[in-house]
Amino acid sequence: MSDAEAARSLLSAAAVRERAHEVLAAGLADTLSHFTVDLARLPAAADFVARVIRENYPSLEVPFHARWRHFVVGDRDLWAERAAATRWPNVAARARAEFDLAIVSVLLDAGAGMGWRYRDAATGTEIDRSEGLALASLRMFEAGAFSSNANDPLRADAARLAALTADDIARGFQVTRDNPLVGLEGRAALLARLGKAVAASATLFGRADAARPGGLYDQLAAEASSGALPAPRILAALLENLGAIWPGRLTLGGLSLGDTWRHPAIRRPDATDGLVPFHKLSQWLSYSLIEPLQWSGIEVTDIDGLTGLAEYRNGGLFVDAGVIALRDPAEAQRANAVDSALVVEWRALTIALLDRLAPLVRERLGVTAEAFPLARVLEGGTWAAGRRLARDKRADGGPPIAVKSDGTVF
Repeated sequence: MSDAEAARSLLSAAAVRERAHEVLAAGLADTLSHFTVDLARLPAAADFVARVIRENYPSLEVPFHARWRHFVVGDRDLWAERAAATRWPNVAARARAEFDLAIVSVLLDAGAGMGWRYRDAATGTEIDRSEGLALASLRMFEAGAFSSNANDPLRADAARLAALTADDIARGFQVTRDNPLVGLEGRAALLARLGKAVAASATLFGRADAARPGGLYDQLAAEASSGALPAPRILAALLENLGAIWPGRLTLGGLSLGDTWRHPAIRRPDATDGLVPFHKLSQWLSYSLIEPLQWSGIEVTDIDGLTGLAEYRNGGLFVDAGVIALRDPAEAQRANAVDSALVVEWRALTIALLDRLAPLVRERLGVTAEAFPLARVLEGGTWAAGRRLARDKRADGGPPIAVKSDGTVF
């Protein structure tokens, strides 16, 4: 296998799942350097998650874990309102706009830090964290901040994205000395790289329009067979076509490996030895692109082919529930780098344990995997349960382990 072939083997949800479970196996063998694993505590965690799901969704009609949930403020679905009030030429035009919005918004959705909030004059809302980031990005999108065409604000153009600066994001996100946003420079640079990557692949991203992230819709629609598209193909398309946007990442065979890091628990006789992929933001984005595809009439299949998300709410659930524990509790307070063995272990254990937890949660709810895929378990769900435990255990509701992020991972 050539280095390029080895690199491509890591650019899939299947690779994420396979290697995460190998790290869990090392944890169960008690050979990890930083964490121990206690599966006896997993049933109690499943009880708690199932209880949270029933409280949040008594009918068990849980939507997918996706960015669209964060555009709902109170009882108002802000994007649905805007989309309904817009005259779209056709369903594909709306889908491209929704791809534009989802891609930009998700790429801006890394941890905001404990000191940032967004104040929305239209709804009278003051909100922080992911929901605040979502609302800020939606308002920027509606205002045409990502568009080069004043007559068509609901779009994100490659040229405009490539020219974005940290000051542009700071204005849109109301960043001040008293309202600081973690990773501001990293977010702006990520969107600028997105614009450049889309412009460099104008043939793909500009099939039906000027080059724009939403042009990926046309690519995926063309790949649909008999009107159906497997969810893992969404992730593969993102990783294949937007891998160049991730900063300072490992490369192999000339290809960027994106959200991929090193850990000694992974052994291979090829160039992928020691490498653990996560593709967290890309998978979060993949989940968020499912519904625009469905709304346009394309059936999305194999949703469980994607994995859980290696982020601090899901990961915090397992720490706070005692399923995993640091060998040295003092390490939780240090600023752990995203490429540290500790953080890689934590993230890999999170993905593998979500796979172990999901069947237990379904059993308690009396639902099937087909009716209640992982995307619903996450939304209902593990993410909400992780947030609730964080608030119960820490005054600021922050994660149980400190992570030094550049705004493009967590």
